[in-house]
Amino acid sequence: MLFLVLVSCKSETKTEVDTSKIAEFENEIDKTVHAMWEDFTDSNPEFKNDELPDSYPFHNNEYDSNRLAELIVNGKKKAGSNLYFWYKEANADLPKIGTKSIVTDFDGKARAIIEITKVDTIPFNQISKEYAELDMGTNIEPLKKWKKAHWEFFENALHQSGEKPKEDMLIVCEYFETIWPKKY
Repeated sequence: MLFLVLVSCKSETKTEVDTSKIAEFENEIDKTVHAMWEDFTDSNPEFKNDELPDSYPFHNNEYDSNRLAELIVNGKKKAGSNLYFWYKEANADLPKIGTKSIVTDFDGKARAIIEITKVDTIPFNQISKEYAELDMGTNIEPLKKWKKAHWEFFENALHQSGEKPKEDMLIVCEYFETIWPKKY
């Protein structure tokens, strides 16, 4: 959700920029994020003039964030799911193909750079086993695991907005490729 807030703030048109706020925000970003982007652009000079991508963990708790980051680094997790409701509420654009992001662990340490390759909006009850496998990073009952984990997560998140999950709620499915892993 924080990511969506950052995305929606990024897309606002502003006539004046308070550079002290930008510097303050950038100081909060772990130095490994800057270092990873620098390593990537040194090896891929065509991106040297691109801005530092957004960086974030893939979950809201330490165990899952670190586990998912490891699956991304190892190339097993190749998709992520969000509620369309969040984009609508934040008046934010859906993710765009080609967008790069830096995946961090729960503590904000850079683990990998990913690039979006495809975006679909699919009702919850129409998610396929193939997509669930890409999102969960496993081929052992991926759809069953995906539905259980995401229903619980979305239910908790929607509860905060006074909403309830529905079988036909729209899911934004982001397919991505890990283009720069950081292995320890």
